[in-house]
Amino acid sequence: MCNVCGCGTGSVEGHAHDHGHSHDHGHDDHHHGQDMHFGHGAAGVAVPGMTQERLIEIETDVMAKNDRYAAENRKLLAGLGALAVNLVSSPGSGKTTLLCKTIEALGDHPLAVIEGDQQTANDADRIRATGAKAVQVNTGKGCHLDGHMVGHAMEHLELQPESFLFIENVGNLVCPAGFDLGEECKVAILSVTEGEDKPLKYPDMFTASRLALLNKIDLAPHCDVDLDLYEANLRRVNPAIEVIRVSARTGEGMENWLNWLRGALTRKAGKAAAE
Repeated sequence: MCNVCGCGTGSVEGHAHDHGHSHDHGHDDHHHGQDMHFGHGAAGVAVPGMTQERLIEIETDVMAKNDRYAAENRKLLAGLGALAVNLVSSPGSGKTTLLCKTIEALGDHPLAVIEGDQQTANDADRIRATGAKAVQVNTGKGCHLDGHMVGHAMEHLELQPESFLFIENVGNLVCPAGFDLGEECKVAILSVTEGEDKPLKYPDMFTASRLALLNKIDLAPHCDVDLDLYEANLRRVNPAIEVIRVSARTGEGMENWLNWLRGALTRKAGKAAAE
C-alpha cells in the first residue's frame, strides 16, 4: 500500500507486481475519535499516531523510488524520440472516447497506449478496437499509475521511434498530479459538465498540467456553462497552461489538438536528434 495516498499495488494485464512502497504505517489504534486536520503541519497531512517527521520520511522515500523509475522511462523515451503524454481527468470526462478519436485521426502514425483503471480491461478493449496497441494496467485499490507500472507496461509495447505513447491514467484529479511517470507532460481533460470551479477545487492537477482539453463543448448550450470562465479559472491556478476547446463527438477543435501533438513530437524528435 502506498503511504502517500493509501493505494495498493497494480497489475499489468493481470500480472500483479509490487511497486516498492513502504508498508511501515506506524499506526496507533488508540486514537479513535481524534480529529485529523489535513493540510496542517510540515507534511501537509495528519495521521493519528504518526509524527510529521515520520510522514515526511515515508513520502520522501516513496516519491524518490517513483522518480527513479520515471527517470528510466524518460531515458528510454528520449532515446526513441517518442512523445509520452499523461492523460489525466476525473471519471466521466470523455477521456477514452477522445483518445479513440485521436488515434483514428492520427492514422498510420506509430503509437501505443497504456490504460490505467482500478478494474476491468474495458477501456483497453476499446483502444484495441481502433487497431492500436494497448496494455491494460489494473491498479486494484490504487488511485493512480506510477513510474514502475508504466515502465513494466512499456516492456510489452515495443515502442517505435518517433511514436506517440498515450498514458490514460486512472480517473482521479488528486493522486496522479504528484506522480511522475516519465512523460513529456500531463494533459488534463475537463468536461464542460463538471462545473467551472473544478480547476479551483483541484488546483494541483491543473498546475501540474501543460495543456487542458476542455471537452464536450457541444453540450455547453445545454448545460448553462461559461466556457470563458472555465479558461479563466484554469489560468487562475496555472497562468502558463494552454487550453484547447474540443468535442470528441462532433470533432470540433480536434485538429487543434492533433496539431499540438504533432508539434510537440516534432520538437521532441528534434531534440533527440541533436543529442
